[in-house]
Amino acid sequence: MDRKPNSPRVLLDHLDREFSRLVSNLQKLAGSLAPELLYRPLPGNVTIGESLLRGAAVLEQTFGGLTANLWDDPFEWTLPETLSTPDRLLAYLSEVDETRRRALGSIASDEDLAKYISVPSGDEQSLIALLLETLAKANEHYGRALAARKMLSEG
Repeated sequence: MDRKPNSPRVLLDHLDREFSRLVSNLQKLAGSLAPELLYRPLPGNVTIGESLLRGAAVLEQTFGGLTANLWDDPFEWTLPETLSTPDRLLAYLSEVDETRRRALGSIASDEDLAKYISVPSGDEQSLIALLLETLAKANEHYGRALAARKMLSEG
Protein backbone atom coordinates (compact mmCIF):
# COMPACT_ATOMS: atom_id res chain seq x y z
CA MET A 1 0.00 0.00 0.00
CA ASP A 2 1.43 3.39 -0.96
CA ARG A 3 1.59 5.96 1.78
CA LYS A 4 0.22 9.44 1.31
CA PRO A 5 2.71 12.31 1.13
CA ASN A 6 1.89 13.35 4.71
CA SER A 7 2.67 9.87 6.03
CA PRO A 8 4.82 9.71 9.13
CA ARG A 9 7.20 7.41 7.20
CA VAL A 10 7.76 9.30 3.96
CA LEU A 11 11.52 9.66 4.43
CA LEU A 12 11.84 6.18 5.92
CA ASP A 13 10.02 4.67 2.98
CA HIS A 14 12.34 6.52 0.61
CA LEU A 15 15.42 5.27 2.48
CA ASP A 16 14.00 1.75 2.51
CA ARG A 17 13.61 1.86 -1.28
CA GLU A 18 17.18 3.13 -1.70
CA PHE A 19 18.61 0.39 0.51
CA SER A 20 16.46 -2.20 -1.23
CA ARG A 21 17.65 -0.98 -4.64
CA LEU A 22 21.27 -1.17 -3.48
CA VAL A 23 20.91 -4.74 -2.23
CA SER A 24 19.18 -5.68 -5.48
CA ASN A 25 22.07 -4.16 -7.46
CA LEU A 26 24.60 -6.06 -5.35
CA GLN A 27 22.64 -9.27 -5.97
CA LYS A 28 22.40 -8.66 -9.72
CA LEU A 29 26.11 -8.08 -10.02
CA ALA A 30 26.99 -11.10 -7.87
CA GLY A 31 24.57 -13.29 -9.82
CA SER A 32 26.03 -12.20 -13.15
CA LEU A 33 29.55 -13.40 -12.35
CA ALA A 34 31.18 -16.66 -13.26
CA PRO A 35 32.66 -18.21 -10.10
CA GLU A 36 36.22 -17.82 -11.38
CA LEU A 37 35.74 -14.06 -11.81
CA LEU A 38 34.40 -13.35 -8.32
CA TYR A 39 37.79 -13.04 -6.64
CA ARG A 40 40.08 -12.62 -9.62
CA PRO A 41 42.68 -10.03 -8.57
CA LEU A 42 42.83 -6.84 -10.58
CA PRO A 43 45.36 -4.00 -10.46
CA GLY A 44 45.50 -2.63 -6.93
CA ASN A 45 44.53 -6.03 -5.49
CA VAL A 46 40.85 -5.24 -5.99
CA THR A 47 38.34 -7.99 -6.63
CA ILE A 48 34.68 -7.72 -7.48
CA GLY A 49 33.74 -10.18 -4.74
CA GLU A 50 35.56 -8.35 -1.97
CA SER A 51 33.97 -5.05 -2.97
CA LEU A 52 30.54 -6.69 -2.95
CA LEU A 53 31.27 -8.25 0.46
CA ARG A 54 32.41 -4.96 1.97
CA GLY A 55 29.25 -3.22 0.74
CA ALA A 56 27.03 -5.91 2.22
CA ALA A 57 29.04 -5.95 5.47
CA VAL A 58 28.50 -2.21 5.94
CA LEU A 59 24.76 -2.80 5.66
CA GLU A 60 24.83 -5.81 7.95
CA GLN A 61 26.77 -4.00 10.65
CA THR A 62 24.36 -1.06 10.74
CA PHE A 63 21.16 -3.06 10.51
CA GLY A 64 22.41 -5.72 12.92
CA GLY A 65 23.28 -2.92 15.32
CA LEU A 66 19.83 -1.40 15.02
CA THR A 67 17.91 -4.66 15.39
CA ALA A 68 19.96 -6.53 17.99
CA ASN A 69 22.48 -3.98 19.24
CA LEU A 70 25.20 -6.20 17.72
CA TRP A 71 27.64 -3.79 16.13
CA ASP A 72 30.27 -6.43 15.37
CA ASP A 73 32.16 -6.06 12.14
CA PRO A 74 30.97 -9.00 10.05
CA PHE A 75 34.52 -9.46 8.71
CA GLU A 76 34.97 -12.92 10.22
CA TRP A 77 31.98 -14.53 8.50
CA THR A 78 32.27 -12.58 5.26
CA LEU A 79 35.70 -13.76 4.22
CA PRO A 80 36.15 -14.72 0.57
CA GLU A 81 37.04 -18.21 1.76
CA THR A 82 33.60 -18.51 3.39
CA LEU A 83 31.60 -16.85 0.63
CA SER A 84 33.61 -18.40 -2.16
CA THR A 85 30.93 -18.68 -4.86
CA PRO A 86 28.32 -16.36 -6.32
CA ASP A 87 25.58 -18.59 -4.83
CA ARG A 88 26.98 -18.26 -1.30
CA LEU A 89 27.37 -14.52 -1.77
CA LEU A 90 23.76 -14.29 -2.97
CA ALA A 91 22.56 -16.21 0.10
CA TYR A 92 24.47 -13.79 2.34
CA LEU A 93 22.98 -10.80 0.51
CA SER A 94 19.49 -12.24 1.11
CA GLU A 95 20.24 -12.44 4.84
CA VAL A 96 21.47 -8.85 4.82
CA ASP A 97 18.29 -7.77 3.04
CA GLU A 98 16.12 -9.51 5.63
CA THR A 99 18.01 -7.71 8.41
CA ARG A 100 17.43 -4.43 6.54
CA ARG A 101 13.69 -5.09 6.37
CA ARG A 102 13.50 -5.81 10.10
CA ALA A 103 15.59 -2.80 11.06
CA LEU A 104 13.81 -0.24 8.93
CA GLY A 105 10.43 -1.77 9.68
CA SER A 106 11.02 -1.29 13.39
CA ILE A 107 11.37 2.48 13.07
CA ALA A 108 7.94 3.96 13.67
CA SER A 109 8.11 7.32 11.94
CA ASP A 110 10.29 9.92 10.29
CA GLU A 111 10.43 11.72 13.64
CA ASP A 112 12.50 8.84 15.02
CA LEU A 113 15.25 9.63 12.52
CA ALA A 114 16.22 12.65 14.65
CA LYS A 115 16.90 10.46 17.68
CA TYR A 116 20.47 9.82 18.73
CA ILE A 117 21.88 6.36 19.26
CA SER A 118 25.23 5.07 20.49
CA VAL A 119 27.42 3.75 17.70
CA PRO A 120 30.44 1.42 17.92
CA SER A 121 32.90 4.31 18.22
CA GLY A 122 31.25 5.24 21.52
CA ASP A 123 29.88 8.44 20.06
CA GLU A 124 26.25 9.28 19.57
CA GLN A 125 24.87 9.83 16.10
CA SER A 126 21.43 10.67 14.81
CA LEU A 127 19.67 7.78 13.17
CA ILE A 128 19.30 9.70 9.90
CA ALA A 129 23.04 10.49 9.82
CA LEU A 130 23.88 6.84 10.49
CA LEU A 131 21.57 5.59 7.75
CA LEU A 132 22.82 8.12 5.20
CA GLU A 133 26.45 7.34 6.05
CA THR A 134 25.74 3.62 5.71
CA LEU A 135 24.04 4.12 2.35
CA ALA A 136 26.96 6.21 1.08
CA LYS A 137 29.61 3.71 2.24
CA ALA A 138 27.79 0.70 0.84
CA ASN A 139 27.21 2.48 -2.48
CA GLU A 140 30.91 3.33 -2.61
CA HIS A 141 31.79 -0.36 -2.33
CA TYR A 142 29.20 -1.19 -4.98
CA GLY A 143 30.78 1.42 -7.25
CA ARG A 144 34.17 -0.21 -6.72
CA ALA A 145 32.68 -3.57 -7.66
CA LEU A 146 31.22 -2.07 -10.84
CA ALA A 147 34.56 -0.48 -11.71
CA ALA A 148 36.32 -3.80 -11.11
CA ARG A 149 33.79 -5.55 -13.33
CA LYS A 150 34.43 -2.99 -16.05
CA MET A 151 38.21 -3.44 -15.72
CA LEU A 152 37.75 -7.19 -15.99
CA SER A 153 35.63 -6.94 -19.13
CA GLU A 154 38.07 -4.52 -20.77
CA GLY A 155 41.15 -6.53 -19.84
